[in-house]
Amino acid sequence: MLRHLLQGLRPPLTEPPPPPDPEMAAMATTLDQTARRRLGHSLSIRQVDAGSCNGCELEIHALNNAFHDLERYGLRFVASPRHADVLLVTGPVTKNMQEALERTWRATPDPKWVVAVGDCGADGGVFAGSYAVAGGVSAVIPVDMVIRGCPPTPKQLLQGLLALLG
Repeated sequence: MLRHLLQGLRPPLTEPPPPPDPEMAAMATTLDQTARRRLGHSLSIRQVDAGSCNGCELEIHALNNAFHDLERYGLRFVASPRHADVLLVTGPVTKNMQEALERTWRATPDPKWVVAVGDCGADGGVFAGSYAVAGGVSAVIPVDMVIRGCPPTPKQLLQGLLALLG
């Protein structure tokens, strides 16, 4: 019992959080203001994984973690494409996900934007030419913006969304 109590006195095995990025906070505020001016409400994002390795998803989820917490700036991720303004699509579009992506795009109300995230979303990346891949996102649905990177950082994602609305 004493051994378990003493284990609790050791420092945690986690690394300290990175220092706050004021540029990121300023971009998020500008993005929210631009969305409210153009749409009349905050930006609603639906993320769609069309067959990725999940590297891009980790960076997209980092936008919503406790450190970045973009929901405090008005950006929010929604569960239904019917409530979305932007579709963030990651990965090469696999043949198994092609119809699901097309249905999601049709279910998203106008005006809508599609953002292909990562090198795979742009043109298929390392999976281009595979028998199981239909291609990049633009091979299946119209794309308004591409955010390149393998994977793109949360800062690059935010800059891309800001450029999309700007």
